[in-house]
Amino acid sequence: MAQTNPNAINVNDPGLITLVNKLQDVFTTVGVQNPIDLPQIAVVGSQSSGKSSVLENIVGRDFLPRGTGIVTRRPLILQLINRAPLPKTQANGIPDGETDIKTTDAQSNLEEWGEFLHIPGQKFYDFNKIRDEISRETDSKTGRNGGISPAPINLRIYSPNVLTLTLVDLPGLTKVPVGDQPRDIERQIKEMVLKQISKPNAIILAVTAANTDLANSDGLKLAREVDPEGQRTIGVLTKVDLMDEGTDVVDILAGRIIPLRLGYVPVVNRGQRDIEGKKPISAALEAERNFFENHKAYRNKASYCGTPYLARKLNLILMMHIKQTLPDIKARIQSSLQKYSQELTSLGDSMLGNSSNIVLNIITEFSNEYRTVLEGHNAELSSIELSGGARISFVYHELYSNGVRAVDPFDVIKDIDIRTLLYNSSGSSPALFVGTTAFEVIVKQQIRRLEEPSLKCVSLVYDELVRILGQLLNKPLFRRYPSLKEKFHAVVIGFFKKAMDPTNKLVRDLVAMEACYVNTGHPDFLNGHRAMAIVNERHSAAKPVQVDPKTGKPLPASAAAAAMPPPRSNSPSLDMGNGQDGAGFFGSFFASKNKKKMAAMEPPPATLKASGTLSEKESQEVEVIKLLITSYYNIVRRTMVDMVPKAIMLTLVEHTKEDMQRELLQEMYRQTELDDLLKESEYTVRRRKECLQMVESLGRAAEIVSQVQ
Repeated sequence: MAQTNPNAINVNDPGLITLVNKLQDVFTTVGVQNPIDLPQIAVVGSQSSGKSSVLENIVGRDFLPRGTGIVTRRPLILQLINRAPLPKTQANGIPDGETDIKTTDAQSNLEEWGEFLHIPGQKFYDFNKIRDEISRETDSKTGRNGGISPAPINLRIYSPNVLTLTLVDLPGLTKVPVGDQPRDIERQIKEMVLKQISKPNAIILAVTAANTDLANSDGLKLAREVDPEGQRTIGVLTKVDLMDEGTDVVDILAGRIIPLRLGYVPVVNRGQRDIEGKKPISAALEAERNFFENHKAYRNKASYCGTPYLARKLNLILMMHIKQTLPDIKARIQSSLQKYSQELTSLGDSMLGNSSNIVLNIITEFSNEYRTVLEGHNAELSSIELSGGARISFVYHELYSNGVRAVDPFDVIKDIDIRTLLYNSSGSSPALFVGTTAFEVIVKQQIRRLEEPSLKCVSLVYDELVRILGQLLNKPLFRRYPSLKEKFHAVVIGFFKKAMDPTNKLVRDLVAMEACYVNTGHPDFLNGHRAMAIVNERHSAAKPVQVDPKTGKPLPASAAAAAMPPPRSNSPSLDMGNGQDGAGFFGSFFASKNKKKMAAMEPPPATLKASGTLSEKESQEVEVIKLLITSYYNIVRRTMVDMVPKAIMLTLVEHTKEDMQRELLQEMYRQTELDDLLKESEYTVRRRKECLQMVESLGRAAEIVSQVQ
């Protein structure tokens, strides 16, 4: 027969509430508020709704602070623990005939006491002192100006007169700040309350005064924001005895006004006069019972009204709610334990050993990671986006290649500019052949334009290396040591910048090499003869072909010329000997002159520009030059697209990859600085402590829930 754990808790046992109380204590001890969404009953309502009176009636004791304005300024986690009454012959271990200096009450008062989680081991038998401690602890966090704080106060009350139950009393909803309260106190309280009740495992206890319009209930309004269907909200109607004559809450209880799945419970609390007159709660509970049993509207439902029924119902609701959510609680604890354990491992121990060995290992690891990221061999390859060396390849083969191709030599130099260069290059004698000087001048000018995109490519690759550096320095190890991270960044950036000077120089030299010598003997270059032939073919194809009208066959060139009409003769006095009638390079200059000015032979203007239309011969020459420029420029572009990435790889990428470790050792491995570099950040120290506390508390929580069968 299988053995069972004697301490195991059955899911049908009210001890489930005690189990959740233990979990609540575990997390509150480390300063974490309900990290795994533990089931709890959150009490909400306006300041005047009677929340405090409801809680005191459930406990059966006066213990909550009272006063004007906001009295509950921190969440109060109230854990009620039912315990068996003490034997008559002994009270809390004190034999008959002896007295305890801690109490002046009757012996029965020793059966009830309170304990605060922030004062472990101290029992409060005097409930007035419990009230004072709540006020003192509240002021310690919020001050005395009426401010609020989300940090909870944990109070556990042991008594044979209560049902095991856990309630979270939240600050009362208010509209207008009083005294020194912050001006946005309404917003602060609303945000705090919403944070508590918006958790799916929270049961909302909405307290509303019955003598006000239910539709205007602040508690119900807030509850409906997070629970619009009323699935986890239970309503409590206070001040039922103060309703006008002839009115009651029967329709509300029947769900005909604002229905709630968990229903409503009407209660009768002590009035202000009763509180000031020190009316015992036992007498108030008796008066409440008599009110419901004797009221004509409630006498038939008296067993479903009043504080005792409310306590029993809350106990049952909470126990069943815990039972339903227990599997999820276990899963959340295990998931959170795994997450915090992994984070604690990544943060490492506070002392790793000799500082020189630590820095040496970090430098070696960083250099290896830098190399593998560039080579694409790292284990963390992304399937979503390009990274590392792949981005540098994109710069070479997409950005730079397209940038060079976008440099068009003819977007800055026009046909008329080429004609001017042709005339200038021929000097005082008209050229017999197409001038090579003009070709070389234009080609060299355009080659130099490739320097800008080439240097831009260097800059883009530098940016990618800096990007890789940022990714490597963003790892937890460097967040742990901020001084080390800062030093790494400074050294590596300086290393990159030192490599930039020779890289830029080499790229400039590549452009200068291409510009200083035009290799017209390149096998891919279109030579002058071939260019002339292409241009002639184009012009021949553009001329109309003469055909024999009888046979329809093309006529020979001589016959075609004979068949053409004779050209119109020019005036002998205006014939300039070129048959262009003033057209050409100087055509427009002389066209504006009359005969007298022409005969006067005025000197040329200070600036003489070509302004006439191109003659057929000039057009052919310009076309030849453009063909030659295009041919050679394409050769240079292909060379630059090939050579510039190689230059960058040699002097920047490969250089930093191969010499990174040497540079880091040379600049960082100084014994006097190592201890300063390994000084941990405040965040790391704090976070390690938090994770350690969470791992310990979640481990204890896992042990607690493992007791449930």
